[in-house]
Amino acid sequence: MKIGELARRTAVSERSLRYYEEQGLLAAERTPSGHRTYPERAVDRVIRIQELFAAGLCSGKIVELLPCMRDEDGGPSEAATPWLVADLTRQRARIDQQIAELMRTREVLDDVITAASGPPSPTERPATLAVSDA
Repeated sequence: MKIGELARRTAVSERSLRYYEEQGLLAAERTPSGHRTYPERAVDRVIRIQELFAAGLCSGKIVELLPCMRDEDGGPSEAATPWLVADLTRQRARIDQQIAELMRTREVLDDVITAASGPPSPTERPATLAVSDA
């Protein structure tokens, strides 16, 4: 498939796909005229790359990680190094910390929403609509 079709099917810009190729995250064949073509499995690869970026990993770490992830055949092609596993464990701890912080923030917002939604104080009057005598 051509780069435009891959971009449409993955909702990733052509520019990003070119960047992925430059970084070694994605491989493309070239036609005799120089156009990029991608195999069908590139769709899953791009989606996986997007998920890893969303998890906060940089392209260099993703390049290390992709060969260790399960392929279409169900098994990883390479074993992860102990250093990669340690780094990924740290990344996961960072994500867990961010989740905990977001949950605390959500609890604070819930408290504010509850307090703001409480019954009106006796000094507050409900808004009334002006009615003309015409």
